[in-house]
Amino acid sequence: MIDDPKPPLTTTTSLLPAAAVLGLAMVMLIVFLVINLVADQGVSKETTTIPVVVGGLQRDTTPTLALKYCLQTEEVPSNIADAFVLPVGTEPTSVGSTPNSGAGDFDCYEPLATANTNGPSLLNFYNAQLEARGWNLFSKGASNGKPQSLFQKAGNDGFYWVVGITVSKSSPRSVDWTFRIYQNSETI
Repeated sequence: MIDDPKPPLTTTTSLLPAAAVLGLAMVMLIVFLVINLVADQGVSKETTTIPVVVGGLQRDTTPTLALKYCLQTEEVPSNIADAFVLPVGTEPTSVGSTPNSGAGDFDCYEPLATANTNGPSLLNFYNAQLEARGWNLFSKGASNGKPQSLFQKAGNDGFYWVVGITVSKSSPRSVDWTFRIYQNSETI
């Protein structure tokens, strides 16, 4: 007995299950977008007040040109610029400098002099002012034996920033010192 050849059985694949999964995903996406829009409270700006430091040196509240050299570029993030504070009676002794001339990590220093104070009072001023602004004091004293304080803070640009206050010459009535700020691409 010879059977007549029959064509193979055909099966049709339905796209309905795939479309159902895609439709469910779209519905979930829309539901969560609506929930996000309804429940979104926005970003609240943190407001802090800088405490008034009683005793010691007073902060210069008038605009000053003394630290303008390091602030002239837009490389210093907004949350790092709060380190640019000076005690009353501070004047630049020479022009500031960017040692690497803008190549690589930001690095800037300015030689300054403050009248009517001494080295320890100047360092205490910065300890109080910068710690109140969220800077962490991580080192005291330079390798050359000069009085120095180093502070660190994370910038909103993804880098750590370091501020160094180094006393180069101190007398009972005045102090010569250097303000240095640089971008540290590594953690300390």
